[in-house]
Amino acid sequence: MTEHFVRPDVAGFLAFLNGQEGPKLHELPIAEGRATMMAMRHVADADIGTLAVKKDIAIPGPSGIIPARLYDARSDRAPGPVMVFYHGGGFVIGNLDTHEPYCAEAARQLDMPVISIDYRLAPEAPFPAAPEDCEAATRWIAENIPCTGLILSGDSAGGNLAIVTAMALRNEPAAKPVIAQYAIYPAVAEHEPWPSYAAFKQGFLLTEDSMDFFMSSYAGDGSWRIAPLHHDLSGMPPAVVITAGLDPLRDQGRAYAARLIEAGVQTVYLEAQGNIHGFICLRKGIPSAHDDITHGLNALKTLLATLEA
Repeated sequence: MTEHFVRPDVAGFLAFLNGQEGPKLHELPIAEGRATMMAMRHVADADIGTLAVKKDIAIPGPSGIIPARLYDARSDRAPGPVMVFYHGGGFVIGNLDTHEPYCAEAARQLDMPVISIDYRLAPEAPFPAAPEDCEAATRWIAENIPCTGLILSGDSAGGNLAIVTAMALRNEPAAKPVIAQYAIYPAVAEHEPWPSYAAFKQGFLLTEDSMDFFMSSYAGDGSWRIAPLHHDLSGMPPAVVITAGLDPLRDQGRAYAARLIEAGVQTVYLEAQGNIHGFICLRKGIPSAHDDITHGLNALKTLLATLEA
């Protein structure tokens, strides 16, 4: 059996997590599963820290208002790039609050406004509600928020939504260009025989049972908005892709970066070796995750600098 490198702080966090008794996430009622993810933030993630601006925004969407939240380290700035962020949670759990510490940290490190999107969740609103909301919200931001361009980013399911929104805006451009994408351990394909899926489907936070629960709740159709890995990636914006070494989704993230490169897209690939899925929301539980976050954001800053040169 292959031995995989596990960081000491990751091993400690997994021992704590796997030692918890009671029903697993996929066994809980939806409302309790969502509350569990929010409780995890308070146990395992860092505080939000200092910001000049934290402002809720109501964006008109295809089925009503889409809540969003603006984070900025400055109270006033000239128009520049804006990051649009789509949270993870298997299209079923997660919200503005679960990913607030990360969005605030990204706003500080990038010195850039970050707008987080609270798209509709399954099973109440199954596919294609989430990508429809994300596309509509992103187009609204391009038209209504002073900016020079958009960076689309998200983690896990949100990484999928960042990618498919970039594809939609490639096909039918918004009022401002998408200048980059930053996909964090993205879900880009349906279940396939990835080695990482077999190696890490139990005991590494994101489990096979939870993934099956998420995808059955989401009820996707196998199209490009479910599995963008297998569709046309030519003309996509320059990319940073980061995966986690102990993540069942690792290999499909690697494959997505490789396919971008094959399509001629400027791409930077990073891997947080010895870390697990969800690390951007685990800075208290896994202190070394802060360095992974910084490495990813620094790679994005470097990519943006090359585009401006």
